Amino acid sequence: MNPTTSKTPIAPTAEGDGEKAADRLEKAAIEAEGERAVGDGSGLDADADRDSDLDDFEDGLEDDDSDRAPSGLAAAAAAVVATGLGVVGLTGAWTGRVVAERETLLGQMKTASGGSVARQISEIYGDAWHSTALVNGIFALLALLVGVFALVRPAFGAPAKDPQPGWVRAVATAGIALGVLGVLISVGMYFDLIVALPAASAAAG
Repeated sequence: MNPTTSKTPIAPTAEGDGEKAADRLEKAAIEAEGERAVGDGSGLDADADRDSDLDDFEDGLEDDDSDRAPSGLAAAAAAVVATGLGVVGLTGAWTGRVVAERETLLGQMKTASGGSVARQISEIYGDAWHSTALVNGIFALLALLVGVFALVRPAFGAPAKDPQPGWVRAVATAGIALGVLGVLISVGMYFDLIVALPAASAAAG
């Protein structure tokens, strides 16, 4: 009876230990699989973070490009300059007076030893007159070119963020008009079409 009673508890104990060991192995496998799943999820999160950072960088570049877009300041400045040059082309500049005085002095030097009345008129008065008209015509032509640039500037290069203001177009148009008028007057004065030089016969009489 003793041998039977001593053998019966041993078998269930060994069998129970085996079941516990199997349970522990199964739990360890489940935990390892869970850790791998968590690791994979963190990797996906890291990739998502990198993608978001790349998108933010590209957005920053686009913002920089938009900031570099022309603001229309050049066209506005050109319109104002064109108007100023047009006024100078009509009223005259100090450079024109300097050139005229130089031509007058040269004419006096050329005719100091004598000369006909017609030659004196041409050398002293005519050359100074034509030089003034030439300088004024150059200013008027510059006004015309700068005004045209101010009007057509938005059609070239990168598009501006805002449309060209109306006052810029108006001022540029005024500069062009003054430039055209100045060029016409300068050409007429240079070729004696508006007012002719005094004739030698009238000076003699």
